[in-house]
Amino acid sequence: MSQELMAQFLVEGRELVAEAARGLSALALQPGDAAAMEACFRALHTLKGSTGLFDLEAMGRLLHAAEDRLTAIRDGAAGDLDALVAMLDQVDRWLDSLERHGRLPADATAIGQALAGHIREEAPTEAPPAGAAWTIPAEFAGLAGTALRYVPREDCFYLGDDPIAIASAIPRLTALRVSLRAPWDPSEPYDPFTCNLVVEAVSAAPRAEVEAGFRLVADQVQFADLVVPKAVDREAVAPEEVAPGDVTPGEVAPEQGGGARRSLRVDAARLDRLAALADDLVIAKAGLAGLAAQVEALPGGHALGQALRARQARLDRLAGDLHATIGRVRLVPLAPLFARFPRLVRDIAGSLSKIAALEVVGGEVEVDKAVVDALADPLLHVLRNALDHGIEDPARRRRAGKPEAGQIRLAARVDGDQVVIEVTDDGAGIDPVTIRDLALQRGLLAPEEAARLDDAAAIDLIFAPGFSTAASVTTLSGRGVGMDVVRSAAAGLGGKVAVTSTPGQGTQVQFRLPLAMALVRILVVACGTETYGLPLDAVVETARLTPDRVVPIRSGRAFQLRDQVLPLVRLADLVGAGGAAAAGQGERVVIATVRGQQVGFAVDAFVDRMDAALRPMGGLLAQAPGLMGTTLLADGGVLMVLDLAELVA
Repeated sequence: MSQELMAQFLVEGRELVAEAARGLSALALQPGDAAAMEACFRALHTLKGSTGLFDLEAMGRLLHAAEDRLTAIRDGAAGDLDALVAMLDQVDRWLDSLERHGRLPADATAIGQALAGHIREEAPTEAPPAGAAWTIPAEFAGLAGTALRYVPREDCFYLGDDPIAIASAIPRLTALRVSLRAPWDPSEPYDPFTCNLVVEAVSAAPRAEVEAGFRLVADQVQFADLVVPKAVDREAVAPEEVAPGDVTPGEVAPEQGGGARRSLRVDAARLDRLAALADDLVIAKAGLAGLAAQVEALPGGHALGQALRARQARLDRLAGDLHATIGRVRLVPLAPLFARFPRLVRDIAGSLSKIAALEVVGGEVEVDKAVVDALADPLLHVLRNALDHGIEDPARRRRAGKPEAGQIRLAARVDGDQVVIEVTDDGAGIDPVTIRDLALQRGLLAPEEAARLDDAAAIDLIFAPGFSTAASVTTLSGRGVGMDVVRSAAAGLGGKVAVTSTPGQGTQVQFRLPLAMALVRILVVACGTETYGLPLDAVVETARLTPDRVVPIRSGRAFQLRDQVLPLVRLADLVGAGGAAAAGQGERVVIATVRGQQVGFAVDAFVDRMDAALRPMGGLLAQAPGLMGTTLLADGGVLMVLDLAELVA
């Protein structure tokens, strides 16, 4: 099989494992959840069918056993779902092996048989529904080719199978017979959701080609090779001369629902290129405002300048809609990423002789694909730390009055235009005193610096490069690499990460990341010879103050805005632009909301308002405080967009 087909199988396989895991989680909470049961069946059945495209017999047999177990549970058999969870974990490991090595491990058959046997302890394998004996129908006499008998499962509709569509796709069909598996009982109500059909057919195509069309339902079909007796004229039964009452391959085709949702897989690199072009378009159209101003300044150019501004307004709307649409196309749910962590948490906890359970919330939240792709390693670092440094061993938890099993919660939620992802554990927490002492021992802080640190700042030291609380190097920790990488990864995505902890009660690591690629409306202001961008969603209004409205308060200044007295700070002082305020002149002020309070920022001039495609800070400026990101101006210059909340912190 081609590498492209295998790559697609791996992507779809992980999605199906995640869907089955969500269904099992729902069934654990509510055993009678029909929708969850159907979702599990659909995911496992589809994945089992896909294994038929590759030499993955061990995986296919294990998934078939899981289907049997689900059938028994749905029919009322007792038993928990632990064996099915273990099956999904093993399939996930096999997908990892396929991705890394292109094949299943050498022990896949043995492991698959052992797991399948464990699964079937409470759900014996059903006999093939097609039955052991099959009498070729008399009407097939004289036909040559591949005969088949397809007996769909009674619950095939719940699994997403369409028996008639499957039969109609048989290549070079020369005969077809559809009958009832069992006579209808007129005393019983008709059940449209139970399949009672038997499909028998003959195809002139090679057997391998016919079998390929039934790979998703291979356990429900029987095949036989038909040979025309010598007394029969072969030319009389050639597939090209089928009797008018027979079905030819082109006459029956599955209908495509007009309202069905269509999807298309697109290479991520193409989407990235499209997004970059949309950013460039936003930058390019921003130059029209300056061009319109120049035209209006020409003699008799006012009308032309106004017409140009009208065209610019329309281009603004179109470019904004295009940018937003591309941003929505790039959105993907967090569920497939989150679904990989429960198994990893169990494996890591087992290697540490600890007991831990992971609760996942918010997998339905959709974020930009770049965020999802970059989050796997940072989240894994955080979960490892929670298990290694946070969750205590069972004996210690008992002494602390806690349950033996530690609890870790991975949750995602939307907050405005950001996604907030939190990893919370109920472990030992972080002791700020210990952090200070370790920082002093390792020369990361001078004694006077350590004395000035409050508890929050001390805990923040875990993000320092080279810092580790581990006493020795293990396979999980002790090398001083981890949380600094986590912070760098968040900064590279235009976001932030912070830690809060209570000794003895637990720790929370919170990521705040951009939800999607979006345009930011900014106000461009001048401070001396420099220009900066301020996000307009934080700006309340702008004002011009006369000198008599500004009053000194201690070492600062304030001014009255209607019935409020607001602090006034020079933006140039905050950004280090230098220069002094002009004496005796009015001041231009931007009133912005900072942490719930209004603050006035004195600037030298209001330059422009514009839509900007914000790009996160990188390189040496990645950790610079007070910067949200950068954007390009129409003339190619770089404009830094400020984070006012951090500037006044």
